Amino acid sequence: NITKKLVHEVAGTGVTIVSGFMFGVDAESHRAALEVGGRTIAVMPCGIDLITPAYQEELYYEILENNGCVLSELEGDNPPARWTFAQRNRIVAGLSRATLIIEGGERSGTLITAEFAKKYGSELLAVPGPITSNMAAAPNKLIKEGARVVTCSRDILKAFNMKEVELPSIGDEVNEGLLGKVINLLRREPLGIDDIIRKVKVSSSELNIILSEMELAGNIKEKSGKYYAM
Repeated sequence: NITKKLVHEVAGTGVTIVSGFMFGVDAESHRAALEVGGRTIAVMPCGIDLITPAYQEELYYEILENNGCVLSELEGDNPPARWTFAQRNRIVAGLSRATLIIEGGERSGTLITAEFAKKYGSELLAVPGPITSNMAAAPNKLIKEGARVVTCSRDILKAFNMKEVELPSIGDEVNEGLLGKVINLLRREPLGIDDIIRKVKVSSSELNIILSEMELAGNIKEKSGKYYAM
C-alpha cells in the first residue's frame, strides 16, 4: 500500500501528518502515522462533535489519545455537506508545509486541495500512476503542471530539507511499528528502558533487541542509563 509505506517512513521522522479523516487515503494516512508513534491532525468536514463516518469512532479517539488533534471550523454536530468538504480541504492545505496527492479522479476533491496548496505556497507533491487508471488522473495532471514527483519517502523529506532516517529492518510490520514508536519517543526526550516499556507496552526482551539494532545502526545512543535519538 503506497499510502501506508510513505506515511510510515515520513511520520517516523517526526513529520506531522494532516488529513481529512474520511475513508480511503485519509483514514489510512491517520492510521499509518499512529502505527509508528507519529502525530496526526484530522480535519473534519462536519461539526467537531459528529464523528463521520461513524464506524471510524475508534480512530477518532485514538488520534486524540496519541498527541494528535481533531479540528473543525463547524460547531457541535453539524452534518457534512458538499461545500464543507471543499472548506475542509482549504484547512488541510493551510496547515501543511507540503501537500501530497496520492490518487484522485479528473474531478476529485484532491484537486481542490491542490489549488489551495498553490495559493498558500505549500509545496505540491504527487505520486505518478498508470495512465490507464482513473484514480491516477489527478496526480498525473498535477505532475504535468509542475508538482514534484514522489516515488519514495526521500522525495517528500526533501520538501522539508530533511534527511531520510534509516531505521534498522527487523522484518515484520509489528516490529517496524515498534521501531517508529520508540524513535519518536526518544526524539521528544531521553528515556530509560523501564520508561520505554511502560509507554510503548512492549516486553523487555523485544525492546532489548530493538534498542541493540537501533544503536548499531546509529539511530540512538545510550548514556547514563538513558537512550537518546541521534
